[in-house]
Amino acid sequence: MKNYKGYLILLFSVLMTTCAPPKNPLVIGHRGAKGHLAENTLPSIAKAIELEVDGIEIDVFQCASGELVVFHDKTLEKLTNATGYIEELDLDSIKRIEVLEGFTIPTLEEVLDLIGGRVFLNIELKGSQTALKTDALLQLYFEREEWSPEKILISSFNWDELTLFRQANQEVPIAILTEDDPLDAIPIGLKLNAVAINPNYKTLNSDNVTKIHQAGFKIYPWTVNAPDDIGLISGMGVDGVITDFPERIPKPKY
Repeated sequence: MKNYKGYLILLFSVLMTTCAPPKNPLVIGHRGAKGHLAENTLPSIAKAIELEVDGIEIDVFQCASGELVVFHDKTLEKLTNATGYIEELDLDSIKRIEVLEGFTIPTLEEVLDLIGGRVFLNIELKGSQTALKTDALLQLYFEREEWSPEKILISSFNWDELTLFRQANQEVPIAILTEDDPLDAIPIGLKLNAVAINPNYKTLNSDNVTKIHQAGFKIYPWTVNAPDDIGLISGMGVDGVITDFPERIPKPKY
């Protein structure tokens, strides 16, 4: 009888484990809350915080005068009232540019000050020569104890730039961005001691999600907006979802 009871307890434990619903993924606002306000602007980032995100993803370039500015495209035409390449303009010129909806292009410092460590910040290195500049700026915030390394995540499609960052900084977590087969990102992830792989969500399936997790990485896919896609990707067991609409990601119920 004792053995029978023990078997029932073991069976119940296994059933509870295997039948448990998948955990809710972290909610990561894409360029702030891009689905609501102009991307990569301070109001968009504030909106993402209002929507109770766990983290925010932004993009950085180095401008001609050396500052890091938060913007996605190399050129200005699509999102502003100006033309040309953002890397060729100095900060004074950039600050006179009007983004859609009448906003301005912020610096990385302004974004760090606004968020203040309330949520984690995923900084995507878009342009060249951004790795060392980003590290140097972050070190100032770490020294002043205004941010801590674990609240920052550095990512890039430019794996050379990621390598430069890792050589300069061993503490701040890194994520490997890829739009190709996410399994191909595992070797560079291991080399750079990355914590995550950030793939295009369309490249994911249950098999490669399992393999990426087995290799020791978290998975933060981009950019997942449609409710059906959110449900599908969340059901695969990804660790976070990068989205333009943070309110569409289910929150855990307590």
